[in-house]
Amino acid sequence: MSNTQYAFIDKSRVPDRAALQASIDALGFDLKLHPDFTPFSDSGFSPFVLNGEVGPGFEIFYQPTDDVVGGDKAFRALAAGRDHCISMSWRGSMKDLACVMIVSCALTKDFGAIVSYEGDDPEPLDEMLEGTKEIIRDAADEA
Repeated sequence: MSNTQYAFIDKSRVPDRAALQASIDALGFDLKLHPDFTPFSDSGFSPFVLNGEVGPGFEIFYQPTDDVVGGDKAFRALAAGRDHCISMSWRGSMKDLACVMIVSCALTKDFGAIVSYEGDDPEPLDEMLEGTKEIIRDAADEA
């Protein structure tokens, strides 16, 4: 089963690789973006290095918000006027989910993103950060 987290963001605020990595580092997470990570050009699986382990990651897609939400008024309301969406999809791995959550926290904190798991109401950043720390602990136990 696939899961998707949506980060609604103004297209002009989508960070480049260096800015996103700096944000992740400032949050204190041990996640390294792939050296070739390129916003808007990347599509499909994007690998990361999580706590020294190469391989975890998620599928990433960049689209205008209108293409993602369609006619769903409630989903559109979640975007709060942001014109672009970064979709992050993963399967069941906690390590992959940890990557999604870390990137989501960075996008929220420093780039004004509104993050929604599959159309659910967004969580405040402090709750996202606490949840991310729990997910990282669970990921460490994953074989």
